[in-house]
Parts: sequence; C-alpha cells; structure tokens
Amino acid sequence: MGNVTGNIDLAQIAIYVFWGFFIGLVVWLRREDHREGYPLEADPGGGIDMRGSFLIPKPKVYRLRNGETRTVPRFDRDTRPLAARLAAPWPGAPLVPTGDPLVDGVGPAAWADRPDVPDQTWDNRDKIVPSRLAPEFYVSNHDPDPTGFPVIAADNGQAGTVVEIWIDRSEHVVRYLEVDAGGGTGPLLVPMALSKLKGETVKVKALLASQFANAPRIRSAESVTFLEEDRIYAYFAGGHLYATPARSEPLL
Repeated sequence: MGNVTGNIDLAQIAIYVFWGFFIGLVVWLRREDHREGYPLEADPGGGIDMRGSFLIPKPKVYRLRNGETRTVPRFDRDTRPLAARLAAPWPGAPLVPTGDPLVDGVGPAAWADRPDVPDQTWDNRDKIVPSRLAPEFYVSNHDPDPTGFPVIAADNGQAGTVVEIWIDRSEHVVRYLEVDAGGGTGPLLVPMALSKLKGETVKVKALLASQFANAPRIRSAESVTFLEEDRIYAYFAGGHLYATPARSEPLL
C-alpha cells in the first residue's frame, strides 16, 4: 500500500517532509527567542560573544499602541555601573556585592531600565492608581481593609502605617500598599504580592524595618511608572537574599 513505484514510498516521503518541517520550525523558534538578550556577553571578560550568531534574527520593528516603535534585537549594552565583583575568575562565578545590594540593584535586586511612564488601560487611563482616584472600586465587606494597619518588618519592628491601597484598574486587584514610613521624598509603595495580612497588621518579611527608609519612592502621588515598579519590586524581592547577612549564607 502506498508504493507508487519500486523506488518511491509515500509513507517515507511523508516522514521526510515532516522531519524537514519540524527542523525548520525549531530553527525559526530559536531565532525568534533570540530577539532580546542577544548577542551574549562573555563571562567573565565582558566582551561580546557572537557564538550562535546564526540564530540571531534580522531586526524587526514593532509598533506600539502610543505610536512609538521598538526595534529588536538591539545590540546596545547596559552601561550602568555594577557595584559587585566576581567571587572567582572563572565563568559562572557568582557576584559579590561591594555596597548596599538593595540600593545598587545587584543580583535579585536588579531592575530593568524600563520606560519611565505609567502603564495605561485600553481607554488611555493610568492603570495603577490610588483608590481615591478610582471610587468605583472598594474593599469587600468580607475582606479586611488594610488602611491604617501597622506594617511589621522581618525583625518585628514597625516600618510604618498603611495610608492607602493602590488598585489595578484592568485586573481588579490591589497592587500596592502606600505606606507612611517617615522621611523620604514621594510616596512609598509596598508590593501587595510581598505583603501578608495577619490580624490587623501587615507583615512584610522581605526587609528589616530600618531598610524601608531606602526603598525607592515614586514621583507622582497619582501614578507609578514601569521603571518605578521594576525598582520597587527589585528592592523588596532582593531583601529575601540581602536583608540580613544570614540570608546570603548557604542553608547547609
């Protein structure tokens, strides 16, 4: 069955066509996932590593909803100074912070240099705003309203008091808690995803109470930008490793 002549087998041709298609699909997918983060940076020398350049696709222009464009892949490098040193001279060696890693943005506290503009909803309103600007949202009677709750840090010290919640208009969730921690310029937002309500308190185990003073602040009291969000999450998430020296040590 399927044998057209003594030298042609339709089943064999079909499997060869499938293999060719599958190989082409894998190559195409690998080229597409090289649009960001490539070419690689050689470790530990820091030079550009062009290995795998065959898989780097041709630049493609993407049009954004605000009329701007982005071209990827991009070959410009991040030139921000790195406040860290290699623990050893071989590739893959970990970075050892040389300053305050939470402030300097090292390791898990690193942030991307994202656009310094707020995210927008489909109808061009700021997506994440304080609850006073979105009266159509409210806390359910079945859930506690954290406004006024003290914020307790990892060392059981009080870092501040919640003064308002910030909501996501698109996702209908609480994104941040605005905290009065004293000092600083601009509102201090604490990620709701890294906070836990316990009774009538908000527990934030990522940081010590004293470390809230250096947390990134936002410029506007009515919106938060992509860049500000990345820095906020980096600071608080990085505290899980850098808040105390013991957290940076191996478990065994």
